[in-house]
Amino acid sequence: MSLAQIEEEVIEVETSGEFEREPVPPSKWKSWKSFLGMYAGEHAAGTEFIIGPLFLTTGVSAFDLIIGLLIGNLLAVLSWRFLTAEIATKFRYTLYFHLEKICGTRLVTIYNLANGMLFCFLAGSMITISATAVGIPFDMAMPRLTDTLPNSGTWVIIVLCIGAVISMIAAKGYSTVAKAANWMSPVIVLAFIVCGIVALFQLNVTSFTGFWNIWGEGSEPFPGQIKYTFWHVVLWSWFANAAMHVGMSDLSVFRFAKKANTGWTTAAGMYVGHYIAWIAAALLYAVYLSSPEAQGFLSNGEAPPVAPGPLAYNAIGIFGIFAVILAGWTTANPTIYRAGLAFQAIMPKTSTFWVTIFAGAVATIAGLFPAFAMRLLDFVALYGFILAPIGAVIVFDYFFGKKAGIITFYAEKTGIKFNQAVFWSWIISFAIFYTISVQFDVFLSFLTLPAWISCGVLFLLISKFYQKKLTK
Repeated sequence: MSLAQIEEEVIEVETSGEFEREPVPPSKWKSWKSFLGMYAGEHAAGTEFIIGPLFLTTGVSAFDLIIGLLIGNLLAVLSWRFLTAEIATKFRYTLYFHLEKICGTRLVTIYNLANGMLFCFLAGSMITISATAVGIPFDMAMPRLTDTLPNSGTWVIIVLCIGAVISMIAAKGYSTVAKAANWMSPVIVLAFIVCGIVALFQLNVTSFTGFWNIWGEGSEPFPGQIKYTFWHVVLWSWFANAAMHVGMSDLSVFRFAKKANTGWTTAAGMYVGHYIAWIAAALLYAVYLSSPEAQGFLSNGEAPPVAPGPLAYNAIGIFGIFAVILAGWTTANPTIYRAGLAFQAIMPKTSTFWVTIFAGAVATIAGLFPAFAMRLLDFVALYGFILAPIGAVIVFDYFFGKKAGIITFYAEKTGIKFNQAVFWSWIISFAIFYTISVQFDVFLSFLTLPAWISCGVLFLLISKFYQKKLTK
């Protein structure tokens, strides 16, 4: 079973009210096989077409990229297995219901707003990626690495059209999207593999040494980019999906798993998508960088464009155009749908259709600005940094709550709607470590784990203070 099938089933039961506020019963539990294809499909997506090339723009070396990705993705799998899946199969609640039991309904509303907006910006980058493929027949000027604003009227029209179609499909319901994605995921994975093989031929690579030398000892980063080292790659790839694993978003998925060991299936996504697909996409960009056009940009001290559509087209022709469009489409649709659900939790009286249209409109506006896609490495780091610490509250409440002498599931047991311990833990951790990042120019992924641990520890300490104060 693929991601589309699982999510379709999960969302159907959640939106119908079934299991939304209760544990998933044993009759609905699924074996590990149901999750294997799901994670492989989800993580070989539109964003992979641009993340791989962006690694090259950071001047990363072969060792730092290949070994760094190997370790970083392993750490992500371990996070899913021993944190997310462990807690999900213990309680079998959705993320939102689990948070509500700890935080209270009003604080969960704030989380939903942040989650929904970040989903919209992520979907916007996927619309941007698809637009680079749709624009090929129109000889559209492709966005450059340093572009922030739309670069032409053609770009604006194409993005608006793609955004409108995606938004309408997402607003009409998830069923059609899920069924289409189920069929398209294997095609997209195949496209990545074929693109990588063709790119190796185009680069005249005939040995592992030749492959290694594509990155070699690394180089200077492109204008506007920072230099990536081994630890940049490890920590970025670990926390690329921080909101999903250490941030506990995938509680909603793994609550259907029979055993916590199902968490190991995330390796299919990490090593098919976040390893093979990223490296294959990087090879496509390496081919382009050897072209006279790219060399002209570099000789002038300018960053060449990073446009997934033309890169894939150069490798596998029309199939490449369709692969990029489908990859962006199949990931933007469910992302917009998720954003709509987050907004609907804030505005429960508004129909799913209209909140999804709103989410699609926000995503489309974001897609007009290439910066969200061109700075995707930075945005993904920020996305995880903001949302991951809330997951620490769940983890620390479960593993350390009783040992620390606090009341677990405090909001549920006391009836409060706004748990100040959670709020201040989240805000203080964010403020301290984001300030460090800005003030001392520290790569944000370096600070995600300290912020996560800080939020969890502060949650225990502040909870103990508030709970004692309230019981006096």
